[in-house]
Order: sequence, then C-alpha cells, then structure tokens
Amino acid sequence: MNEDHVALLTKMFDAAIKAADPLASLKVHLPDKPKGRTVVIGAGKGAAQMAAAFEQLWGDPVSGAIVTRYGYAAACKHVKVLEASHPVPDGAGLAATSALFEAVEGLGPDDLVVALICGGGSSLLPAPPEGLTLSDEQALNEALLASGAPIGAMNAIRKHCSRIKGGRLAQAAYPARVVSLVVSDVPGDDPAQVASGPTVPDDVTLEDALGLIESLRIVLPEAIKTHLAKESSRAPDPLDDRFARNSVTVVASAGISLDAAAAVGRDAGYSVSTLSDAIEGEARDIGLMHAALAKQVADKNAPFKKPSILLSGGETTVTLRGKGRGGRNTEFLLSFAQAIEGTHGISALAADTDGIDGSEDNAGAFADGQSVLRMRAGGVDPRAALSGNDAWSAFDAAGDLFVPGPTGTNVNDLRAIVIEDV
Repeated sequence: MNEDHVALLTKMFDAAIKAADPLASLKVHLPDKPKGRTVVIGAGKGAAQMAAAFEQLWGDPVSGAIVTRYGYAAACKHVKVLEASHPVPDGAGLAATSALFEAVEGLGPDDLVVALICGGGSSLLPAPPEGLTLSDEQALNEALLASGAPIGAMNAIRKHCSRIKGGRLAQAAYPARVVSLVVSDVPGDDPAQVASGPTVPDDVTLEDALGLIESLRIVLPEAIKTHLAKESSRAPDPLDDRFARNSVTVVASAGISLDAAAAVGRDAGYSVSTLSDAIEGEARDIGLMHAALAKQVADKNAPFKKPSILLSGGETTVTLRGKGRGGRNTEFLLSFAQAIEGTHGISALAADTDGIDGSEDNAGAFADGQSVLRMRAGGVDPRAALSGNDAWSAFDAAGDLFVPGPTGTNVNDLRAIVIEDV
C-alpha cells in the first residue's frame, strides 16, 4: 500500500470519529434541567462514552443505567454501565433490559429521562414478549442478519417482537418527560430506526412489517411467525398521549462525519465528492459500483477531476453464502479490490465507525490495485474468499486490515477512495 495514502485515509477516518465525539455532540443539545430527578438510560456501542460525557456536562447528580457491547465500557460516576452481546443477544442483555426498565420505574411528571441511543442497541436490548423466549429472539436476530435485508426492514420486524423496542421504554417512563439524544447509524438518519427505537415510536405498522417479510422473502422461525400473527404484537402508535411531552434530537450522523473527512481531503489538495451518506444494498455489489466509478475517474478524468477523493456512507448488507470471517466493510472492499486489480493510483479504506466490522476485531481494511496479488501471495484465493464470505482472511493474508479499536461512537460506515493523477 502507498504509505501516504494509508496515512491520509487514516486521518480522514480519525476526523470522522472526532466529529461524532460524544462530548462535542451532546454539549449543544442538553435539555433544560427538571424540577425533579434526572435519570439516564441508553443502549448502543457508544452508549457508555455518551453517558460519561453527559455526566461531565450535566454537573448535577444523575442515576440510571446503560448497556453497551462487551469491551466497550467507559467509566461513569453515577450511571450503571452494563455489557452484553452483539450482534446476537444473550442473557446479559436480558438483565440489562430489566435494569433500564427499573431505572424509569415510578417516575413523576417533574422528572426527566435522558435516553442516549446509538447503533447496536437492537441486539443489546433483548426483551422477548409473552410467548417467546431469548432463544426465539436470538433465532430471529440470526435470521435477519443472514437475510441480507436492509436495516430498516430488520428493525421494522424487531419492533413487533419486543417488549422494549418501538417506543415501549418511553411508555414505561411516563409520566416523566423523555429526551432522546441519538447518534444515527442508519441511512436517512431516522431516529426511530436507531437501535430499533426503544424510546422513539414510528409509523411502521404490523402490516408494513408483514409486507416486508413477504416482499424480501425473509425466512423466520415458526415461533416468530406465530407471534406476528397476533394483534398483541403491534408496536406502539406514535400518536399515543404518553409520547406527547417527549423530544428527539439526532446529535451526530454519517453526514456530519463525512463532511469532516472531506475537509481533511481538501486540505491535502484533493477534490472531494461525497456520493451519498445513505447507501444501502448488497456489500459486494456496492463495491463493484464504487470500483467502476473510481476506474472511470482514473481512466477518463470524469465525472470528477483528478486528484480526487470519493466518499460514501450508509449501511450495506451481506447475504450469508458461506461460513467465513468478516463483515460488510471487508466484503465491500474485497469486491472492490478484485474489480480494480492491476489499476495504479487508486487506494481505498472501508471501515465501520464503531471500530468493529462484523465478527472480528478490525474496523475494516485498506485496498489498492495490488491487494489481490498480496492475498494470493499470502495463500488466499480472493474469489473463493468472497464466495465464502471470508473477506477478513483475505485482507489478513494481505496485511491490509485496519484495526483502530473501539471508537466510542457509531455513525455507520465510512468509505474513502483516493484517486491520484498518474
């Protein structure tokens, strides 16, 4: 890899993370202090860092509980920090769900609940409704992750199979006022979709969810299908009076972070174009699309002038075809790398802004026109790796994994492509 490109791409990633820093993003969105108590609840891969930042900014004593992924905890003075499994829920997540409900129990109209919500919360807050078990919720999560369905569709289904999602936690806090401060990791930045909206209801109906299951041909466990056939599975109505005093603010998002990354690229002398902050679709297909555009710029100096940087965000999906290791960013990049094989002057980074891509400890990887040669030299067939969803092994063999560690935030994926004038 071109060391200058690696340094530039890393600097852009760092700028994107800094733009989503909890201390900076929460500071300008603090609610007015209540007459009564302040209770902090939260869920997501950056929830502990958000809680620590909120405590620092708020000043007055607070109580409450948040849940984050194993290994993502941060020290808080008053808020209880719990850890659970992601992306498949576990028993610790069940205990965390109970702790959040307990935190908002018995509150009055003068009390304030501050909900700190970010990506990853869907699996960290398992709460199977009557008739379902944790095993059923785990099976649902595994089926959704393997389906290749977009995140909005997955969350629409989850909300009707839970005691906490779809605004139910906010209902439980009534008559206290609930202020939700959300770090968006979903295309379009709809706060009701982040962590399946434990404190934010939305307009997705049970009929909508059933329609998505049919149109996307999602294969669900029998217990889940039986549950969804019941009227009692219906998620809360956003017009419910118990939500009337509540407010929701998106405090950080992919668009804000992409703007920060773009500024770094322009300072380095490149023209920078952001394709979109809300790209969805099959990761390997989106990789081919990005590769085709990068080669067009490299070969024809169009539609963007070299030297150029292309940026995009959003959340792609992976339909599981094999049992390899990796996540959507490495799968995107493995497809991209094969498509630009032999091309000079193109380097790319694809990474999850939470610091973890899929099942391993890397955020993503770097790639250039010689990546596939390095993979083969390391004993890995790139085509076989892509076929078996084993992108991690391919980039590990090439020595191109990107491992920044947990970042304390989550605004979805960052893809950056540098194209030199060679």
